[in-house]
Amino acid sequence: MAMSEAHGSGALPVDVAGFIDQQPVGGFQLKLLLSCAAVLFLDGFDTQAIGYVAPAVAREWGLSKGALGPVFSAGLFGLMIGALVLGPLADRVGRKKIIIFSTLAFGLGALATAFVHDVNSLLAIRFLTGLGLGGAMPNAIALTSEFNSRRRRATMVMIMFCGFSVGAALGGFLAAALIPQFGWRSVFVVGGVMPLLLVPILALRLPESVRFLTLSGRADERVAQLLGSINRRAAFAPATRFVVPEPELAGIPVWHLFRDGRTLVTLLLWVVFFMGLLDLYFLSNWLPTELNDLGASVSQAAAIGAMLQVGGVVGTFVLGSVIDRFSFRALAPVYLIAAFAVGAIGQLGHSIVFVTMAIFAAGFCVVGGQIAANALAAAFYPTSVRATGVGWALGIGRVGSIVGPLIGGVLLTMRWSPASVFMVAAVAALCAALATFALSRLAGLGGNSRDAAARPTSVEARLRPSTTAGA
Repeated sequence: MAMSEAHGSGALPVDVAGFIDQQPVGGFQLKLLLSCAAVLFLDGFDTQAIGYVAPAVAREWGLSKGALGPVFSAGLFGLMIGALVLGPLADRVGRKKIIIFSTLAFGLGALATAFVHDVNSLLAIRFLTGLGLGGAMPNAIALTSEFNSRRRRATMVMIMFCGFSVGAALGGFLAAALIPQFGWRSVFVVGGVMPLLLVPILALRLPESVRFLTLSGRADERVAQLLGSINRRAAFAPATRFVVPEPELAGIPVWHLFRDGRTLVTLLLWVVFFMGLLDLYFLSNWLPTELNDLGASVSQAAAIGAMLQVGGVVGTFVLGSVIDRFSFRALAPVYLIAAFAVGAIGQLGHSIVFVTMAIFAAGFCVVGGQIAANALAAAFYPTSVRATGVGWALGIGRVGSIVGPLIGGVLLTMRWSPASVFMVAAVAALCAALATFALSRLAGLGGNSRDAAARPTSVEARLRPSTTAGA
């Protein structure tokens, strides 16, 4: 039931989490979702652009096809550092400030990429760009999670994260159109200007996390305004006090990822993120090059490779409904199917139709599965360490995203066949499937499917029976 009457100074404190849980998805949440999706749209565009232009860069600079592996990994190393550092920082200074800073940083970095003329400069710029890219993602996930009710939180986070996949896919189509006419540098001009245009919009329109403001204890008036935006019938007296019923988590945020029964689930989440992102970035960076080697033109290779992200968008919408019904236990079979789809890419590479279908299926499962894992991480951790938990899971996953392109470069340098190369990538998806299965058994993600989907925080509640769950 919506809260519609004023609360005086003698009234009980207003439970912000409980209030949000009672609200349907409305215009405020949809506008927030679109703002965060726009950030991740540009994040995905700039993250994947280097993979799409790699064949053209290698040809212009006379490089071997494996020589850009360190450049791919430098950008992903920056993503890792950005997630590990800016996630915990956001739990101290707020989600909004870090999202704006990160968007500005990766916009400037992408624009600078358009003006480099050697591998060393490209490597340095991609690392610095990665710092901004890495900080935007965990905070967009946390912010979206904290403004939505439990029964819709996973779905809203996954839909928001589609922005990344759409941006990454558009990068492929845009590269296919721009490179023949204007050269590969034009892709980064577009990828740099768009984030810089978004920054002032975010500064004016993006709200700070209502749960973060509540826990700060110094912004009751702003909290009342935000809750009033969620439900315009709600009214609160000036003296109303707002609370989030979570335990105080003082000290270094990272330590709390391993306290109160969170250790094993945190480690399993890290395995899922590591293997999932290893596979995702292996495919994202090397698919265009491998398809080009198999006879596709640069433009064809970019367009076909973009089907990985198209499949990811479709997978996200489908898996959102599946998880609402069956909870996160559905992730294990999704990653198992991913292993077969990724392995099939190397076997079907000489047929455009069949390899496109295999790439679409791999994107459906690998990208869709990763986005579901993001929603799971956001649901598991309490507000005071949510950005830290998501940021560190993504940061550990970024180690996998660094290793993936490097493995691809090494295997290509060793002249492994496409079938063997993609079979290695399939093993990573299989490992993610096993870790997700273990996670579902350990954390109790099974059980009544509809109840579990409505209560993603049941993971923490089951592991910490004596403490209030914090999401």
